[in-house]
Amino acid sequence: MQSPPIRKLGFFFNDHHRWLLQHIQHRVRNHADAEDTAADTFCQMLAARVDPDSIEQPRAYLSTIARRLIFDRYRRSRLETAYLERLAAAPEALAPSPEDQLQLIQALVAIDRALDGLPLIVKATFLYSQLDGMSYVAIARKLQLSERTVSRYMKQALRQCYLAEMAP
Repeated sequence: MQSPPIRKLGFFFNDHHRWLLQHIQHRVRNHADAEDTAADTFCQMLAARVDPDSIEQPRAYLSTIARRLIFDRYRRSRLETAYLERLAAAPEALAPSPEDQLQLIQALVAIDRALDGLPLIVKATFLYSQLDGMSYVAIARKLQLSERTVSRYMKQALRQCYLAEMAP
């Protein structure tokens, strides 16, 4: 027998799924992506153990979760595109296997999430250092910053990565 919270979520799903799916499809214009996003929205509710009775404005609540998921999907797509473009420009002999490509894309997405909220200049500093292997001097020259500022930005980005890693 299902527990009351699971049963409540089932009723909540039945009451709002069709509306949410239409709402998402209007934004993404792709039925498969809309279905995935709607399912992910309810999965997040389930994982967070949200009591549906505590939600005063269900449509606003669901659309907020869905909007974040759509944004994450879009951001991931942009990262994948940028990675694949860079990969296409590299010599074929250096091309990683499909499995390695997937792991690299997942790592890029994790880094992007960890750096979320930092100013673009701080992200760029971190990425030039960690992905391109540039020295602080080279980064300072490229971004027209002092080495001390580059060092400060790196500390800020590394702290953000550490905090993201420690978050549950």
